[in-house]
Formats: sequence, structure tokens, C-alpha cells
Amino acid sequence: MTDTFTVLNPATEQLIAEVAMASLEQTDAAIAAAHEAFPAWRAVAPGERAALLRRFAAVVDAHVEELAEIEVRNAGHTWGNARWEAGNVRDCLNYYAGAPERLFGRQIPVPGGTDLTFHEPLGVVGIIVPWNFPMPVAGWGLAPALAAGNTVVLKPAELTPLTAIRLGELALVAGLPEHVLTVLPGRGPVVGERFVTHPLVRKVCFTGSTAVGKRVMAGCAEQVKRVTLELGGKSSNIVFADTDLAAAAAAAPGAVFDNAGQDCCARSRILVERSAYDEFLTHLQPAVEGMRVLDPSDETSEMGPLVSAQQRDRVRGYLDDAEVAFAAPAPGGAGWWVAPSVVAVEDPAARIWREEVFGPVVAVMPFDDEAHAVALANDTEYGLSGSIFTRDLGRGLRVARAVEAGNLSVNSHSAVRYWTPFGGYKQSGLGRELGPDAPMSFTEEKNVFIGH
Repeated sequence: MTDTFTVLNPATEQLIAEVAMASLEQTDAAIAAAHEAFPAWRAVAPGERAALLRRFAAVVDAHVEELAEIEVRNAGHTWGNARWEAGNVRDCLNYYAGAPERLFGRQIPVPGGTDLTFHEPLGVVGIIVPWNFPMPVAGWGLAPALAAGNTVVLKPAELTPLTAIRLGELALVAGLPEHVLTVLPGRGPVVGERFVTHPLVRKVCFTGSTAVGKRVMAGCAEQVKRVTLELGGKSSNIVFADTDLAAAAAAAPGAVFDNAGQDCCARSRILVERSAYDEFLTHLQPAVEGMRVLDPSDETSEMGPLVSAQQRDRVRGYLDDAEVAFAAPAPGGAGWWVAPSVVAVEDPAARIWREEVFGPVVAVMPFDDEAHAVALANDTEYGLSGSIFTRDLGRGLRVARAVEAGNLSVNSHSAVRYWTPFGGYKQSGLGRELGPDAPMSFTEEKNVFIGH
């Protein structure tokens, strides 16, 4: 009997699709087919591979609205977010289409001969995509991996498989050879685990929880297999008294409540200089209470539901243990809704301050001075992202250098750009995605010496 997963609309709880889950045997067959397709794909001339990736980008561009509509219904993303996400896949493909002709090696001066280095593709790459950002994370992995000459087997999350499936179809429409990109819906313990254990998968890219990431890393270590991990976060938004407090407060909700807080980069801890704390909260309250939390099929919605009933109940469990200072109104009835909520915290040991809630909940705490702010920001097992708001750019740079996180912004909440590297410190991950060097992480560097 075929294993299937029932995909529901998180805003209405209505059935969208029944998706067949790949078996272990089907997973092995897909990996074997990707391995067989690898030599021919690797041999494609760099300019031709670049042209195929640009063609793929053009096909995605022609289907941005379709992909966005799927994500609105499947993941509960707002229309604005979903359009950006589909466009990000297109942009990543276009950006990394420049890589095949620029995977340069080096000539190293040595005595007695000539020394050359080459960057060669790994083979089959397994990409495990999370449910919170199905399209962008898929693009961040598949675009540089394909550009470097690898074949890719991609497993979407059970909850949100539909855009990945469609991207796989669009790759064939664009002319990518069969089995160069395979989308394989399946359950983590079956498909994801097989990516880790199968000897023909030469690298695994995993985005998800820190707990599962540790298991992926341990499994890859058994084969000394390459791995990139983008895991959890508990990022800080540090607000100094000298900044424009009204502007900082107006920007704060989007930094944590975007995608209903289901974001590893969410600035879910706001640290405010004590002398400005009350004024900041005075500005923050109307910004939060004025948010439009609606079915994301409504173009005016600023936040949709959580992805599942399980995730909603998990987030509500944190709120049950906390005192909410203020919140936005949220729909009742069908759908997995949690109101965007602000919790004032005094104890840095509080559970809601320390643990990744992964929902529309932000904790706010005062700090005394710059050193105290840095100490609070670093007092976490995570280190993915964060923001610093101050008019003193010297202080902004100083604090950014002191905070233990991979992606920091001063007077901004922008965390992810495909032009720049992305990844975490500590238990937020291992390795870097995106940026100009991403294709190199999907290659082996070979050294060849030619004696004179």
C-alpha cells in the first residue's frame, strides 16, 4: 500500500492534495539514477550548463504567480512573501548561472615543475528542505550545486512539498536532463536518513532543527561525508537609546512576526537600553496591535497562520507560561492561528527568552550598557542572526563584531541576500550557504603537479 501524506491549507484546514511518499527502494533508485546522470552533467560545457540554468530561471520567472499561489495555500505565506520567495529561486538560478565559467583553479609556483589546482564536482548532493521556507532554501542548495556540476536529489518537508514538486517539473520544461534534479517527497526517517547513509550521496545540505541537525551530522561523520547545516536561532534585536525609537519599533514586528515567526532568523529577543525601554514599548504596542493577521489569500494580510496544528499548539504552550503584555488580534475558527504577542521578560533564564519558540512571539528585556547588551545577546546556544539599532556607527560595528552570530545588520533587519554568505555560529549550524563562494562548497579541490 502506497504511503501518502495529506497536505492541508493551514488557514482553512481544507485538503489540498494527497502526496505519495517515496519508499526506501524508490529513494535508492532515485540516488542511483542521479549517480548515473552525473558523468554526463559534469561533462556539459560550462557555457552550456550556464545557459541551461538561465533557461531554468526564465521558466521559473514565467511561473512566479503560480508558485506563489501554491505557497500561499500550502504554507500559509502571505502573497508578498510568496512572490518574493519564488523570485528568489529565479534570482539564485540566474546568479549561479555565472559560476560554471568561473570555477577557477590556480597555478602555484613550486620548484621542479608546474602545480595546478582544479575544482571538481562531488557527485550526488542530497538537499533536505524545511517547511518554513520551502522555495528559497531549495534554491539556495540546488542552484550552486548544479552550477558546480553535481546532480541533486531534493527532499521537501512533508508539510510543504508542493512548490518543490513543481520546481522539479519546471526544471524538465527548461531542458535540464532527466535525473540531474530529482524531487523526492518522503518522510525524514526514510528519505532524509537514506541521504545520510547512502554511500553515493557525497554531500548533504540540511536546514531544520538543531536536534535533527546533530543526528544528520553524526550520520555523515560515519562516512566522512560533507555536510552543511543551517539550524535554529534565537536572534537579538539590540536597540540603543540614541536611535530613532519610533522607527526601530515600527520595524521590529516584521523582524519577528514575518512568516508567523517561523523563521530561524527571527529577532525573537528585543534588547532595549533601559533609559529608552518604556518609550520603545509605547511605540511598539500600536505597531503590533495594528498588524493585519488574515487568511493569506487576502492580499492585505501581513501575517498568516502557523503551518500545522502541532506547531500552533507548541507555540501556545510557551504563551501559557508567560504574561503577554500586548498582542494583535487574530482570527478564530478554522486555521492554525496564534496572535502576534509581546512578552516583557526580566529573568534571562526564562524559557521563553532562551528557547526557540518558532512562532509569532517576541520577548523584550532592558539592558544597562553596551557590555550588558553583548553579554545578553551572546548568552544563548544559538548564533544565527541579529540586528543593532544605533546612530553611533562606531558602536554599531563594535557590537556587531562582538555578537557571536553569522549574519548581523546595523539599522536594518535584512539578513539574507543571495550575493552574501549565510550561516550560523555555535549550534545554529555548520558551513555557509549563498554568496559568491557557494559553488566551491560543492566541489573537491584537486592538486596536480607536473614535473619538468
